[in-house]
Amino acid sequence: MARFELKLPKMGESVAEATITNWLKQVGDKIEMDEAVLEIATDKVDSEVPSEVSGILVEQLFKKDDLVQVGQTIAIIETDAENAIIESPKPEVQVAATEIEKSIEAAKESILPILDSSNSDKFYSPLVRNIAKAEGITFLELDLVGGSGKDGRLTKEDILAYIEARKSQIITPNVEVKVANEQQEISQIQKPVTQNIQPTSVPQSVNGGDEIIEMDRMRKLISGYMVASVQTSAHVQSFIEVDVTNIVKWREKVKVAFEKREGEKLTFTPIMMEAVAKALKDFPGMNISVDGDYIIKKKNINLGMAAALPNGNLIVPVIKNADQLNLVGMAKAVNDLGNRAKTGKLKPDDTQGGTYTVTNVGTFGSVFGTPIINQPQVGILALGAIRKVPAVIETPEGDFIGIRQKMFLSHSYDHRVVDGALGGSFVKRVADYLEAFDINRDF
Repeated sequence: MARFELKLPKMGESVAEATITNWLKQVGDKIEMDEAVLEIATDKVDSEVPSEVSGILVEQLFKKDDLVQVGQTIAIIETDAENAIIESPKPEVQVAATEIEKSIEAAKESILPILDSSNSDKFYSPLVRNIAKAEGITFLELDLVGGSGKDGRLTKEDILAYIEARKSQIITPNVEVKVANEQQEISQIQKPVTQNIQPTSVPQSVNGGDEIIEMDRMRKLISGYMVASVQTSAHVQSFIEVDVTNIVKWREKVKVAFEKREGEKLTFTPIMMEAVAKALKDFPGMNISVDGDYIIKKKNINLGMAAALPNGNLIVPVIKNADQLNLVGMAKAVNDLGNRAKTGKLKPDDTQGGTYTVTNVGTFGSVFGTPIINQPQVGILALGAIRKVPAVIETPEGDFIGIRQKMFLSHSYDHRVVDGALGGSFVKRVADYLEAFDINRDF
């Protein structure tokens, strides 16, 4: 009887690990080829792992919520489905396993204080959290470990080096805390204005009619990303009103023919994305990211497209090389990513590599908004609702009042590296492209 090792598949160039969120098949279940065996989650995308063979699941090598590296074996499938027998563990092995589990549980209970994310304002990856929890490192201590990753983020190598130094008594938690406290006192004396003031936890009153709901995994991630972005970037906004009357008239004129010829619906989003991509080519200073004291100019223009999910969460799939797409190509990319986002069919690579993000707050009726930057990018553009408004129309014969279709563009940018001149000029260029839209153009 052949035994097949089901491994965690490669999910993209920048994805090295995933968390098991649910086992769809249990030991003893029969599995068909291409049938989903378990559900996994990366930092942004949930997906399923299908079986490459037919057979019976005889072993699960990881439990729910375990972190697994790409290429690791996660399950064993007996491919001779008719003759497969699920062997029970031998008594001595079962006893040994039970004792080990008891030891692990006892060790977990002895870790005081509990590793609670509510005690920290920093973002740590699931791998770092698991290592810290296993070693009995609290967030108070973890916050004092210097990180070598992007924006000072703590990496696996950082925490392993810290644990090694801790075990060899090169450093101790007490000494580190003492030094940190002394540095904090000096900082308070020298820089009272820039000292971060942490909000205190306000006791919440809960009565019998209130319902307490734990955030799901994605909402927790979004929460961490949003707080980290505000703490990282100096957000500033510029707003501009745009006359999109020609765009509205043109879309109304061609949308039926467009769908008939291309098999795609034509929304306003690809038209807006086309203008943003052009403006980014004109202002490459907006197509950058920040790494410490260094600015990274991005070669490609990859537009993130914020999309609301049915469960209320948010995800940002990315249109790669957006500046190389014509309007038809942009429409196909927008529709494809939007549909796969709603149905949970996005791949990890679909959310990676963005260099600038666009979010359509007008979908929900908002006139404009102040979106939070999608790190490590330095800008994000919010598209407001298109409205009919009275406006002054200038003509050679004089000015008069008319009804026009208008919308607001809200540009949030990182004031650390983008000044008002660049941030304002960029959004003005987007507006210029939209207002100069040729109503007689083909698609």
